Amino acid sequence: MSTSSSPIGVLVAQLGTPDAPTPQALRPYLKQFLSDRRVIDYHPLLWQIILRGIILNTRPPRSAQLYQRIWLPEGSPLLVYSQQQVVGLQARLGEGFRVVLGMRYGNPSIESAMHSLAAEGIERIIVLPMFPQFSSTTTTSIYDAVYTAAAGRRCPLFHERKRTAPTLRFVEPYYDHPAYIAALTAHLKEQIAAQPTPPDHIVISFHGIPRRYVEEGDPYRHHCEATARLLAEAMGWRGEEWTLCFQSRFGPEKWLEPYTDATLEGLSRRGIRHPLVFSPGFVTDCLETLDELGHEGRAQFAAGGGNPDRFVFAPCLNTHPVWLEALTRLVQTNALGWVDEAVSPGT
Repeated sequence: MSTSSSPIGVLVAQLGTPDAPTPQALRPYLKQFLSDRRVIDYHPLLWQIILRGIILNTRPPRSAQLYQRIWLPEGSPLLVYSQQQVVGLQARLGEGFRVVLGMRYGNPSIESAMHSLAAEGIERIIVLPMFPQFSSTTTTSIYDAVYTAAAGRRCPLFHERKRTAPTLRFVEPYYDHPAYIAALTAHLKEQIAAQPTPPDHIVISFHGIPRRYVEEGDPYRHHCEATARLLAEAMGWRGEEWTLCFQSRFGPEKWLEPYTDATLEGLSRRGIRHPLVFSPGFVTDCLETLDELGHEGRAQFAAGGGNPDRFVFAPCLNTHPVWLEALTRLVQTNALGWVDEAVSPGT
């Protein structure tokens, strides 16, 4: 039970998704996303000219077509699966917690989620970024949005007349947490066991970031490499049985290498006939997994001479029970001192 009459708020913080798979919905979503200086740190005057004059006039129609290929009857996969994660986490945590979803870009926004918790009188909030590996482009952007909403800041020159603010705890990056690695391992073993032919190679793909960000101190690559190594050890893979790579590069800069698209195109030349592709950095299926890896990745493998029917894409953790238990453990650990009977980190 909570030490206060009000429950503990849990903000499940995701990146975001457009409201619909249409150019009209993609334009404001991309504008918000690509205007975040944590994501694109070019000088805003120059970048906004490029963004508003070129990108927002050309990219929304193309992105809408990609979203249409993965859109579910209930809506965006990222939103649908995230909502299911919230339901599963709430059921496991019980009435002493209030779990809500907030998106950094799009709806439901982090601002609206924080306002809903405040309206319920919740004064203590655990923020759970759904990014196991820390990056300034994702995790820090979540921090920015939460702090802004908590303080009631609308813009650099305007604040709401708030006289209170919640106490915040942020779940630290869990790229090497045993519960997260155990969830990845259980999920992948099930995926591999379900295949009529075992894969002859595993491709571990993470979302990329500009190489310059890592050179300037972003620990993201180190976190990705640690996750991949721990997963390989848990699965019993030898070094030649798996490959680490990075996807989703954008713009003229060098991004983290090796690139996923080039890796997939080169598999057949390496004698690999039945690859399995998995992206452990994404814990919820979205455009970058379902389309970029599931659809485009299959085409890239085929373009390199592979048989597309032998290409296997493993979905994200989504609502796997072991993953929901891992999330529960992360929240309970961060609630220590806020509850009378918290689960200790070792249980």
